[in-house]
Amino acid sequence: MALVVQKFGGTSVGDPDRVRAVADHVARTRRNGDDVVVVVSAMGKETDELLHLASLVSNTRPGREMDMLITAGERKSVALLCMALADLGVPAASFTGSQAGIITDTTHSNAKILEIRADRLRQALDEGKVPVVGGAQGVSTDKDVTFLGRGGSDTTGVALAAALGADAREIYTDVSGVFTADPRIVPNARKLAQLSFEEMLEISATGGRVLSLRSVEFARNHDVPLHVRSSFTWELGTMVDKEDPSMEQAIISAVTDDASEAKVTVAALPDRPGIAAQLFRALADHSVNVDMIVQNVSHDGTTDISFTVPTSDLETSLDVSRALGPEIGGGDVTADPAIARVSLVGAGMKTHPGVAATMFETLANNGVNIEMISTSSIRISCIVREAQLETAVRSLHEAFKLDG
Repeated sequence: MALVVQKFGGTSVGDPDRVRAVADHVARTRRNGDDVVVVVSAMGKETDELLHLASLVSNTRPGREMDMLITAGERKSVALLCMALADLGVPAASFTGSQAGIITDTTHSNAKILEIRADRLRQALDEGKVPVVGGAQGVSTDKDVTFLGRGGSDTTGVALAAALGADAREIYTDVSGVFTADPRIVPNARKLAQLSFEEMLEISATGGRVLSLRSVEFARNHDVPLHVRSSFTWELGTMVDKEDPSMEQAIISAVTDDASEAKVTVAALPDRPGIAAQLFRALADHSVNVDMIVQNVSHDGTTDISFTVPTSDLETSLDVSRALGPEIGGGDVTADPAIARVSLVGAGMKTHPGVAATMFETLANNGVNIEMISTSSIRISCIVREAQLETAVRSLHEAFKLDG
């Protein structure tokens, strides 16, 4: 008898019919002789609705109370799914993150898991029940309810699979797996049968919206292979596992896109040691996640520094940079929200020269100007105009023959 952890996202349990469909799938897994632990997100857009509700009643929105509010969505989902399972004759028990033994740090709205004390889940399994756990939540070391942040249900599923030593770990979403590009932009994008953890990390970090970055990091660090599949078709999806050295990797696995970033430029900074350190330390102290950084060549003893941040951090980045200006001797601070990032990801590019040249030539031939570039051993990212993003994605997908 195998132990299977199945995680279902918000669209998978978006309405009563979908909840009953998930219950039927869990029941069929049980009939196959497997034990099941289920992790569910809040139904549909419920988290967004709760956030909107909070904005209507409060300007301060204390983090502790926000976590208490947001995690109510998952509690609703687990109770409803257990009711649907009961109708199918499957004994089930709902658990909040706290009841499931998920212990986190004290950071509200983006808590990190410290340990999992899964005794109650093991007891439920021993009693023949299906534990149904609310995703993206836990209890802090101060005994407060905590929210793991957006995509936190993925992290919950992976963490429970690691803690329980699950034999299979299935992540159910509204798509049938990971594709070579966003099918909404590239209709002939192809579903990938397998990816390495490193490739999936880069895809998640550069705009891939299938798995959260933190969940993939957790899976890699704890060696938890994942099966990403659709809850609407139940077909086989994409396996994410450690790289198989016996297999030759595809040069390029996917083209990703991200239009949720903005560029900040701090002009006329003194070109001397320590200036960049002061700027980026101040941004870090305000929890701003900086991505790409470019420092221009010095002219007349000054230099410009440009960097990209999530659009949600743009106002904070501008406030911090402008406040620091007089201290570090900087000039104007400007913002450009009309940018986007396009990336190539593929483990095979480590051993195949010419990928960057082909990428830059392809973008140039299609009239797409490159404003910033960053690379890793298996990724090349370029900042382009947001209006040209779809052209960039389609042309690169075609140039690297990813539809084949």
